[in-house]
Amino acid sequence: MSSEVEPIRWQGDRLELLDQRLLPEKEEYVVCRTAAEVATAIRDMVVRGAPAIGCSAAFGVALSGGSPESYELLAKSRPTAVNLFWALERMRKAKDLKAEAEAILAEDLAANRKMGAIGAKLIPSGARVMTHCNAGALATSGHGTALGVVRSSFRNENPLSVIACETRPYLQGARLTAWECVQEGIPCTLITDSMAGHLISRGEVDLVIVGADRIAANGDTANKIGTYPLAVLARRHGLPFYVAAPLSTFDPAIPEGSAIPIEERPAEEVTGHRGARWAPQGVKVRNPAFDVTPAELITGIICEKGVATAPYRESIAALRNG
Repeated sequence: MSSEVEPIRWQGDRLELLDQRLLPEKEEYVVCRTAAEVATAIRDMVVRGAPAIGCSAAFGVALSGGSPESYELLAKSRPTAVNLFWALERMRKAKDLKAEAEAILAEDLAANRKMGAIGAKLIPSGARVMTHCNAGALATSGHGTALGVVRSSFRNENPLSVIACETRPYLQGARLTAWECVQEGIPCTLITDSMAGHLISRGEVDLVIVGADRIAANGDTANKIGTYPLAVLARRHGLPFYVAAPLSTFDPAIPEGSAIPIEERPAEEVTGHRGARWAPQGVKVRNPAFDVTPAELITGIICEKGVATAPYRESIAALRNG
């Protein structure tokens, strides 16, 4: 993805969000002029990815002038990504709302680039890197978290390649991660989620790296549904499993993963896609959007201040307070 592509654009009196529901076929922006419009864009997946949700919510507050209703609307838009609530709390304390929202956006981009530089050192030359969902520029203010690490390593002339899991049911890997890799020129192979174990067992993967929507105080990590099985597979086959996320994704108020709220999304995302339906009418559906990977399965958590490793409670606290 070229640096000119902006997932989030602030124009002073409006927020423009690259509509990720239309990618990769179309590149169009949704214009938001109110907090309610930003909340709808977050809920309807115009914008997604924990850091991007937080940045967008901050601008939603700025557009409303900080009205109490705006905080309530935005807080209800998505429950799992802690960056949303982190940004709202930061905006509550701000004297200049627009300046604070702009600072949150700029700081996220800087954090992603720092994270990329730190994490790039962990990727061996020529590594075959598996990732799940989209933790690239589209999930943030730019550059990305997990895919930002890959991007930084690739730009440092590492001849790596990416294996992108399609990420059912919303296909963020197929539609977004693959698109970003093609834009950047990073070699990328797309697979269905159920193919991951086969490739890992055949020695065709060197490491796994994913993003996060919330990280508990003990290192348990919520990420897109399907992440936990990849961590189990990586442990079974002796592969490193990394998480990359900014400090705003760490939630010290959540002691462990079982306390992380898991969003359930509409059944229509499972029974079909973009107007096509393949499941029979009347079938029951579950659609949890996230799962939790226990800290014991994580090799390291990369953030803009360094890499946390086990014991995670202590190393995470040191990074947050350092």
